[in-house]
Amino acid sequence: MSKLSRRRVLKGMLNGSAVTIALPFLNCFLNENGTALASGAPLPLRFGTWSWGLGMSEAIFVPKKTGANFDLPLEIASLRPVQKHINLFTNYHVFKDAAPNLCHHSGWVILRSGIAPMTAENRPGETIDVTVANKIGNNTRFRSLSATATGDVRDSFSYENGNSVNAPEWSPLRFYQRLFGGDFQNPNAATFTPDPRVMVRKSSLSSVLEETRSLSKELGTDDRARLDQYFTGLRDLERRFDLQLTKPEPREACIVTDRPQDLPSGLDADLVARRHRMMTDLMLMAVACDQTRVFNMFYASAFSATTKPGYDKPHHTATHEEAVVAAEQCQPNVSWYTRRAMEEWAYYVQAMANFKEGDGNLLDNAFIYATTDQSFAKIHGIEGIPMFSAGRAGGRVRTGLHIDGGASPGCRLGYTAMRLMGLDVPSWGDKSNQTAAEISEILV
Repeated sequence: MSKLSRRRVLKGMLNGSAVTIALPFLNCFLNENGTALASGAPLPLRFGTWSWGLGMSEAIFVPKKTGANFDLPLEIASLRPVQKHINLFTNYHVFKDAAPNLCHHSGWVILRSGIAPMTAENRPGETIDVTVANKIGNNTRFRSLSATATGDVRDSFSYENGNSVNAPEWSPLRFYQRLFGGDFQNPNAATFTPDPRVMVRKSSLSSVLEETRSLSKELGTDDRARLDQYFTGLRDLERRFDLQLTKPEPREACIVTDRPQDLPSGLDADLVARRHRMMTDLMLMAVACDQTRVFNMFYASAFSATTKPGYDKPHHTATHEEAVVAAEQCQPNVSWYTRRAMEEWAYYVQAMANFKEGDGNLLDNAFIYATTDQSFAKIHGIEGIPMFSAGRAGGRVRTGLHIDGGASPGCRLGYTAMRLMGLDVPSWGDKSNQTAAEISEILV
């Protein structure tokens, strides 16, 4: 048999158009154990986040059993197909200390940054995805990517600092064009020709950087700090230009599908689910093509306005106005919204599990951190906010477990994630949220 090339593609026709599909990681491309490339380079490690709004109904969300083979109450029953791939964390607290409990804000900010915000406009520190991206995201075209299923560019749980929110992609069509438009370099192409437009852009940028350095010497302390932040952005742009001018490593799992149709605006639960699934599939394509190794998916905003057919109150309004039905141990319509969110979390995890890579799947080389903004939204509760993880982080994480945190800081999961991604951080969080304790129960 002739020797197979890692650039070999399958060719065919679909609806009269030529189609090329890259080969998966066949055994001949990998080491003997199927855990690394034949060259010895490890399969890349990825970090993702996922978020939903407005928490849970504790009585029908939190399992009675901890450890493996935990029970799945009504609100999380849809997780059964992916139970072996996830961990559920309950009874972990976030602490506001001297800060107020800011409705639908304090919880997610603390779990994402480790710091309690003082005002609704306050975004202290930087979110965990930014911290991780600065460690593992510099060798890909996009240091990180964010997408939302709400269709609203303002719905983001990611920020660099108080004045720099990372806007998510909100349109499947726009997201596709950004990922696979004219600047995309197919890693499986037989030839590579640097884009002359990028060469011109880099040349122009080099001149700007030199002028920036000279100008810095003439400025005061505050203006120099502002210019340094601007300079950092230019350096990141220069890094991306360098990557575009360098032939990418072949990625046999990289499959670029046809351009998607866009969706109408709206927050009907079925429409949000369709948008979430389209954005998830595009994000996985980006990861497979090594466009990014850090990514965020936002299913709903903190003030979730998802609507239910035949019901007159959106999710957030229902959490405050619907009565708790004792016999059902929940607010029935609010619980319906939560169950829809868990169905989409299950889709997200299953989509990654179905994506074959090496002798396993994408989840084997990823760690996903999933959070919400409240525990019981009716009273803006932030004690015991539930969290999930998915993925084995290169074989360093056990999955299929329910962990009771014993009222310890919820920031322990974020700290564990950072350690898994190779960050040498002695602790994470501020004041009562500070922790140096990993969640050892999930570590191999």
